Amino acid sequence: MNKNKYLIFSGSSNINLSKRIVSYLKKPLGRSKLGVFSDGEIRFQSLENVRGADVFIIQSFSSDINFHIMELLLMADAFKRASAKRITAVITYYAYARQDRKDRPRVPISARLVAELLETAGFSRVLSIDLHAGQIQGFFNVPVDNLMALPIFISHFKKKKLKNVVIVSPDAGGVERARLFSQRLDANLAIADKRRPEPNVSEVMHIIGDVKEKDAIIVDDIVDTAGTLTKTVEALKKNGARKVYAACTHGIFSGEAINRISSSSIDSIYISDTIPQNAEKLKCGKIEVLSVSKLFAQAIDSIHKETSVSKLFL
Repeated sequence: MNKNKYLIFSGSSNINLSKRIVSYLKKPLGRSKLGVFSDGEIRFQSLENVRGADVFIIQSFSSDINFHIMELLLMADAFKRASAKRITAVITYYAYARQDRKDRPRVPISARLVAELLETAGFSRVLSIDLHAGQIQGFFNVPVDNLMALPIFISHFKKKKLKNVVIVSPDAGGVERARLFSQRLDANLAIADKRRPEPNVSEVMHIIGDVKEKDAIIVDDIVDTAGTLTKTVEALKKNGARKVYAACTHGIFSGEAINRISSSSIDSIYISDTIPQNAEKLKCGKIEVLSVSKLFAQAIDSIHKETSVSKLFL
């Protein structure tokens, strides 16, 4: 592989994040034609010579999820047929990750299916951040780097200089993430005991841990309908929490999410820019976006130079 030749392209899902990433790397985005035919089929053509090149494609599986997955697959196929040496998928939000196992009869393992599609399309490596389930890395037969947005959030909360802080996991599955957060902030840990009778419906039963007269920070990877989040906020307030914040990597905000957040007693929710947000969603005044562009830029640089990516986890 020509180690001096690497190109970064962007799908259409999160072009602003792509531009921020390449600005850190002091590189332009690769030139291409990306659009749709009149019947809705996606068309793509690279305007760069990628023969023997190290190619990175940045895409978020958000908004029109299925369209953006297909777009990424077609881009990979084009570069594979143009003799790119290595093609890396930089997936800032990996959708279908919540179906990562058979938890009931006759359901798909869609996280595995997406992994197989990416490999078949020609990707030889995947770079993502805060996968919903860490075991998704095992669904691939190619290297996967799963970054954490934790350093971005930690840095922000340290600047706020909060006192008497408790980190809250909204469910048992997120305890490890919350524990890492609490260690970095030298804070106590609490867990919300949650039951989920069906998808996107949750009921917080009670809080395990002391939150009285403390500033609580709810830590999660995804906020979708905000049902779990707002119920956790209610439970924390009932248990005497002074202020409640949230740090969630991927802000999906579907359905009634914004209305729920606006009417809840949460003070602020911090998300990353892995999923683009429109101005209408940010009008509620409780949502603040922190960028992970520098983190991705550093990871892309390390992958291309074949140096350790693990330093980004420290």
